[in-house]
This record gives sequence, structure tokens and C-alpha cells, in this order.
Amino acid sequence: MLLGNLDPPKLCNGTGFCVNVIQATNLIDNNKGESVFTPRIPRILTDMPFEFKSLQFPIRLTFSITINNTQDESLKLTSINLETPCFSHGQLYGACSRVGTPRNLHMCSKLRD
Repeated sequence: MLLGNLDPPKLCNGTGFCVNVIQATNLIDNNKGESVFTPRIPRILTDMPFEFKSLQFPIRLTFSITINNTQDESLKLTSINLETPCFSHGQLYGACSRVGTPRNLHMCSKLRD
């Protein structure tokens, strides 16, 4: 469902769609910046007394916030991308202290040459 008016009257708030392919841009790894197309894949559940088949995208919605916006946030799981250095030690502390337990804290950084 469309959540805003993009091109009235054709594309208005509340317009429903059937999406068959998602175009996305890779944000990590060696293929960073590469455009990819993700189709819906069939999923057949076998643990039911009847056959149930659905088409689903193999993706999950995620959210990200900057270190500056973590004040007063409590997070169950935190991943911190340190490929670009933090502005100060206080910002890194602020990001790390938002998660309740260290095993739910994950950090990513560039390897030094």
C-alpha cells in the first residue's frame, strides 16, 4: 500500500500494489554499490495437515540510527558500523551502552593494513 501521494490521481495514498521483484543496492562486501533484483520465492509449509504454499521475499526489514540519535534508547540487539571512525570516545560509549548485554553487541570495522 502506498503511504503518500506521489502522482495523483494515479499514485495516491492507500493505492494497493502487487510486488513481484525488489530492486536493491548492496551496501556491504566486495559488491558494494551493485544493483540486484530479488524475486519472490515459493515457500511450502509441510508441518500442516494440508499443503500451504506462499510466495515471499527473502528479506527482513531493518532500521538504523546514528550514534547521535541513540540517547535515551534501549536496544535488544545492536550492530555498530565503525568503518568510518567515531567522532569521539563518548560517541562510541553511547552506542555501546544502549544494549543490555555484551553478547548482543556486534561491531564491524576495517582491518588495518
